[in-house]
Amino acid sequence: NLNGGIAQPLSDVSEYAFDDSGDWIAVAVATADQAGNSVQLRQLSSGISRTLDVKKASYRRLTWGDSSDALAVVRVVTDTAGGDDDAAVLAIAHASQANAKAVEITARSAGVTGGLVISSDRALNWGDKDAVIYFGLREPRAPRPRNQGTFTAPNPGGSAPGAGNTGQIAAAPQTDAEVPSLILWHWKDPRPQAEQQVQEAQDKAFNYLAAFNLTAAKVVKLSDAKMKNVEVGPKDTWAVGTDNSLYEREQGINGSAFHDVYAVNIATGERKVVQTKVPGGGGGGRGGGASLNFSPDNAKYAYYDSGEWKIYDFAASSAKTITTGVPTQFWNTEDDHNQKKPGIGGALVGWTKDGANVFIKDNWDLWKLSSTGASTALNITGNGKRDQIRYVSRMLSDPRDRGIIDVTKPLYFETYGEWTKKEGLSQIDPMKGGARVITWEDAKVDYRKARDGDTWVFARQTVVKYPDYYAADDGIKNERRLTDANPQQKDIAWTPGAKLINYTCENGGGKHQAVLYLPAGYEQGKKYPMLTYIYEKLSQEYNVYTEPNATRYSNPSVYTSRGYAFLKPDIVYHVNDPGRSAVWCVVPAVKAAIATGMIDTARVGLQGHSWGGYQTTFITTQTNIFKTAVAGAPLTDMVSMFGSVYWNSGSTDASIFISSQGRFTGGPNDVPEAYMRNSPQNFAQNLKIPFMILHNDRDGAVDFNQGITYYNHLRQLNKEVVLLEYVGENHGLARPANQKDYNLRMTEWFDTFLRDQPAPEWLKEGVPRLQMEEHLKDRKSLVDPKTAPVIKTVP
Repeated sequence: NLNGGIAQPLSDVSEYAFDDSGDWIAVAVATADQAGNSVQLRQLSSGISRTLDVKKASYRRLTWGDSSDALAVVRVVTDTAGGDDDAAVLAIAHASQANAKAVEITARSAGVTGGLVISSDRALNWGDKDAVIYFGLREPRAPRPRNQGTFTAPNPGGSAPGAGNTGQIAAAPQTDAEVPSLILWHWKDPRPQAEQQVQEAQDKAFNYLAAFNLTAAKVVKLSDAKMKNVEVGPKDTWAVGTDNSLYEREQGINGSAFHDVYAVNIATGERKVVQTKVPGGGGGGRGGGASLNFSPDNAKYAYYDSGEWKIYDFAASSAKTITTGVPTQFWNTEDDHNQKKPGIGGALVGWTKDGANVFIKDNWDLWKLSSTGASTALNITGNGKRDQIRYVSRMLSDPRDRGIIDVTKPLYFETYGEWTKKEGLSQIDPMKGGARVITWEDAKVDYRKARDGDTWVFARQTVVKYPDYYAADDGIKNERRLTDANPQQKDIAWTPGAKLINYTCENGGGKHQAVLYLPAGYEQGKKYPMLTYIYEKLSQEYNVYTEPNATRYSNPSVYTSRGYAFLKPDIVYHVNDPGRSAVWCVVPAVKAAIATGMIDTARVGLQGHSWGGYQTTFITTQTNIFKTAVAGAPLTDMVSMFGSVYWNSGSTDASIFISSQGRFTGGPNDVPEAYMRNSPQNFAQNLKIPFMILHNDRDGAVDFNQGITYYNHLRQLNKEVVLLEYVGENHGLARPANQKDYNLRMTEWFDTFLRDQPAPEWLKEGVPRLQMEEHLKDRKSLVDPKTAPVIKTVP
């Protein structure tokens, strides 16, 4: 009891769920022998407790209806003889009533065909007014292998006393020594074998979305093996399904995603084609809880297609484009990937209650568009593009908001200044248009409004100020601070702030910005070493507070406290030139920072990880502006990397190179010169600075061979190169000991070359393998926070 009452223990609970009122709690009870397993319901205000179902079974996925007392759960009876599980859905329309009874949905229910059974792998969802329950159906599974008795454990090479070769071990499924361990890769595979392996558990758990209407008492299967993703509308009349089976192989090769869209009748399961080959992934499939794409009355569906927004009318079985002639662009005009008119994230904001209008963002402003295609478009924010202010996201006060916009009440939007980096809150009139600025400040802010009141809570941060919480009244008035979470900062050498650096990228890159964090103890007129950290666009982090820690790569706070200036520039790209594009933007950004007069031109370093590691590796072969660099998990040979696999996901690197970060228009056989001129390995002879590489043997994103081959090329060329390999680690470092060790070596590396600090022995001479264990033990005190030496700001 949060109002000072005593705690009430509930025993043997495997799962629990509160209703929306918070007065009722449903719990699944699980005992060791399952004899006491049940679903229990308790009203917390009265203490009333009831048992809803008891069986020697497990109970999973407790789900309440939206603002109601409808309750559903999956009950699973396990066959101890190894047969398939027997699952059922228990749907209770009014669980709080004393005589509440469950409707059981089983494999024998009306409408279940083809031998399908109930799946326990899909979350349950109640539909509108709790008239429909959504759940999963799956194919039956083969019996599990039975235990075959005992066998004698082999004992190759002897064993410790007592371990012998006579131990009795329960038999497990045995691998036939005569059966090959083959994985067959075929050119017709829709997904590469590696991707199928990564997704094997997901594929085994796949199930079909189904609906059970409590009045009709019938199951309707809504998805199938091709149309796997189905999203349900808000009134349980229509759903929308997507099928990418015709395009899956192409997506695996070049990353181009398409899907066919279908309208699905929830009552009958019948479907109609909405449109074929729509760009995009075509995800979804949540079952219940309609997305913003559906109109509130479930009569229409909005979707994006190649630069335009369309509305499908379920009753008329037709679609209309509603953005034709609107004087703006509804695609991401700043996306420089090799894609045609990619969509804008979070563009669809909501609908009017009657479904007559839909609210959609362009790159700057919010528009109210007629859902019938009438030419009544209204830019209701008005000033976004003109003043270079982005209306980023609608501020929601109700977590159950369904995107239904009451035009008699104001909308609240968080805003962002593209060139000022200011953030704030604006109030918008959704009927007439017009935006009123409520707050606009030199900070990063994040607002929340009470659902049923006028109280606001928000966090405010800058590079100097920790993101503490504040409260305010309506209109963000009468502000009061709620937290002081980081008072110890006053005892630390800290940056006095950051500056925005403007520069122009070469070769038509246009105007861009970089963030320059000032060193702690900054004095005007003095020159400081500078570390440059790169990825893609980073200037939006101008007001982001970074806590110092020993595990984040190139943490600005760590380096500014050591006396460095720290630069984060923006990079924009031209297709077929990812490496050269980085040079065209990073070098001018560094020169612009030097032009401020505070940077020592002979002490500028560069660091990046992954894609940033690739850019670091390439840039340092094209310019002498940097004195040293550290590259984490870099791509070094674009040709061999194109033919590799992104092992963490199982997808091909080819798809990433063409449709994602690579930004190539084809493969090495299509545009060979592009791959050659952007591969660092082809320019290794140009490297003239000390260079350190991090690359781990289990890297599942950038193949370990990329780092090793580049290291060997540089070593053969007698370059100053060090490679750090943390055994067993993936693309990033997971073990805290490794994270701390890497960050310490990186600071030692930069301090050696940019601050003229004495070089540690490992950097000067390396460490022989037979001495490595002792070396690491000797350095343990350096990474232990209790014994590590205090680093003070260098004057």
